[in-house]
Amino acid sequence: MGESKEIWSAPITPRTGNSLMGTPMVASPPVSCPPSQLHSPSLTRSPLLQSENGDAPHPRSKTPKTPRTPRTPRMSLTPRFITPLASPMRKALKLTKLDPQDAWLPITESRNGNKYYAAFHTLCSGVGIQALVLPVAFTILGWAWGIIVLTIAFIWQLYTLWLLVHLHESVENGVRYSRYLQLSFATFGEKLGKLLALFPILYLSAGTCTTIVIIGGSTARTFYQVVCGDSCTSKPMTTVEWYLVFTCAAVVLSQLPNLNSIAGVSLIGAVTAVGYCTSIWAASVAQGALPGVNYNPVRGENKVENVFSVLNAFGIIAFAFRGHNLILEIQATMPSSEKHPSHVPMWKGVKASYTLIAVCIFPLAIGGYWAYGQLIPSNGGMLTALYMYHSKDVSRFVLGLTSFFVVVNGLCSFQIYGMPVFDDMESAYTMRKKKPCPWWLRVIFRVFFGFLNFLIATAIPFLSSLAGLIGGVALPVTLAYPCFMWLKVKKPKKYSWMWYLNWFLGTFGMGLSVILVTASIYVIVDTGINVSFFDPK
Repeated sequence: MGESKEIWSAPITPRTGNSLMGTPMVASPPVSCPPSQLHSPSLTRSPLLQSENGDAPHPRSKTPKTPRTPRTPRMSLTPRFITPLASPMRKALKLTKLDPQDAWLPITESRNGNKYYAAFHTLCSGVGIQALVLPVAFTILGWAWGIIVLTIAFIWQLYTLWLLVHLHESVENGVRYSRYLQLSFATFGEKLGKLLALFPILYLSAGTCTTIVIIGGSTARTFYQVVCGDSCTSKPMTTVEWYLVFTCAAVVLSQLPNLNSIAGVSLIGAVTAVGYCTSIWAASVAQGALPGVNYNPVRGENKVENVFSVLNAFGIIAFAFRGHNLILEIQATMPSSEKHPSHVPMWKGVKASYTLIAVCIFPLAIGGYWAYGQLIPSNGGMLTALYMYHSKDVSRFVLGLTSFFVVVNGLCSFQIYGMPVFDDMESAYTMRKKKPCPWWLRVIFRVFFGFLNFLIATAIPFLSSLAGLIGGVALPVTLAYPCFMWLKVKKPKKYSWMWYLNWFLGTFGMGLSVILVTASIYVIVDTGINVSFFDPK
């Protein structure tokens, strides 16, 4: 309240003609500003609201002033504190008008996150079931090119991650882009941004949740069989029933209100992800390479088939690095100011999490390919290979613990990937009703989303085998769009190295995405997949 008093304690200059006959302007009713936005860089205190001698403003002058030249109506309605130099207050008003409902939505409802929360969320969303199929890409690329492509993809996506972290706060506009779609709209325009980013982001969120239901439910059944063993006498549940059990657990866990409230869930998900990735490759390597293992790259009957197979392998590697659509949302849970911007703790959390991600995915890909070679199953990857080849060699405790870790990580990952969808559904309600979403409607939204994923998982149980296609669709969100966003928002000097680098990576990423989608469709049509609608095995 002290800041607003200083604003209106400034003398108001009488104006002529179009300046409302010299009548002081009446303050408009204050716009409701969520408490969470008080940490935004746009709401910092303006030094120009202070007097030159320190704290108190100058006393009101009683000397009559010479009449000024009449101003245009637009300028005459502008308060005196909004000047080209008083940019913090201009930013404050703009931010308040842009997003007054942030305090009602799950992603921005709480802004007390820190670098540890950021590391938990990023690690939980950045490593998971998609890493288990990386050795499948090596069967096509071979040792040398497999390692080279995996390393380049890791460095590339880490660079675009750095771009997104620094694009979250716009100092010029005083706006925090708390959602990937918001940054896309601000960069490309609402129509083009929706066309380019809406489908891939929804596909990543809803499609990943559906895939989690498929793999989580199937692994829960495997866990039950490993723990129960030969002593089970009751009739085992079907795969659909295990899907339903997993979905019910995920829906119950999804009732946590906002993204900050699931920090503990993400921590558990991160620990279990590192746990099962490590246990799978360590157990596989400990058992040694399979007899008759072959490391020669798989080749097709003609050059066209070979090219498309290689491109499909690129798509599998790209799928392993999805998760960029959540980075801005994770950073939005942090407080921010001009002196302490959120990108500093966010980048610390990202560096810590991606160090662990590298420790997980590189041994998993290299060790898995060494252990199984061309014999690794294309559906399920390392997890399927462990049970297929070593179910009798590895102890039941290791197999059961690995399965348990996969199930728990699936439940935790479901929450963070579902949060953008929850946020979007509640945003539609709050924009229409101008009030927070009631608890009972929030429950309905999340139950509906969970069981919609269950229905899709039951109808399309082979969705998890489309890793190359999913990677091609998601590639622009991860590797291309951030480069164009940097060029549009930051406007680097033309023909500078940053200008050339982002134009090259963005253009190459878009072209690669189109080629990967085409190649994945060709491979699916040519080799076929086990299509079984409403018949999960």
